[in-house]
Amino acid sequence: MAFIVLILTLMLILFAASALTVVYEYQRAVVFQLGRFWKVKGPGLVVVVPFVQRKVKIDLRTQVHEVPVQEAISRDNVSIKVDAVLYFRVVDPEKAFIQVVDYYAATSKLAQTTLRSVLGKHDLDEMLAERDRLNADIQRILSEQVHAWGVAVQNVEVRDIQLTEDMVRAIAKQAEAERDRRAKVIHAEAEHQAAQTLVNAAHILASAAGGMQLRYLQTLAEIAGQNNSTIVFPLPIDMIKPFMGDDGPLASPSKGS
Repeated sequence: MAFIVLILTLMLILFAASALTVVYEYQRAVVFQLGRFWKVKGPGLVVVVPFVQRKVKIDLRTQVHEVPVQEAISRDNVSIKVDAVLYFRVVDPEKAFIQVVDYYAATSKLAQTTLRSVLGKHDLDEMLAERDRLNADIQRILSEQVHAWGVAVQNVEVRDIQLTEDMVRAIAKQAEAERDRRAKVIHAEAEHQAAQTLVNAAHILASAAGGMQLRYLQTLAEIAGQNNSTIVFPLPIDMIKPFMGDDGPLASPSKGS
């Protein structure tokens, strides 16, 4: 009799041990009863009736997934290789276990196809200059599709965009041509400004009485200050006009004299 009681006691202890389980704070237990979904339990001590109920633990922590390198063609027909990092977490344990066989693998495969699809809608310049916009587009499209699985995409980061050697050389040539174009434009603008300044100065000198003569004298003084043995300087006709009048010392002698 005592042996039977001992056996029953041991069976009861084993039954109680198998019925009790600890669910951590970052976990939830999806409980099924006779094959049908019953409820989500946890965290803490959870009681599951053996042979009647079954539990599956789901991790709610943020998971980091490195998307493998994907080959894609941009909208402007440039072949590129891109890899990314995906951050996501389970927000609905019931859907994450019931709606998809393996939510982690499904999210990973969907991230790869979404990455290639989004890259095909952008030009190469947009990918290089607007990385944040590219990440936002991938995250938005991916979030809409994995929502039915109880998964939330927290962030997507495109890490590296690799180009072929031919494309790198082509971009380098394009950048060099752009620099040359800008240099020529700046030089032309400088010439235009200098010419406009000279025109304005000429108008000012022409409008002032004796202005041109003063400018000639100033230039002559500057040349005279240098170590020149011979100076050839044009003499404006306006400077000798006063001396060529009828009463001036250089006036032509009258015919009667």
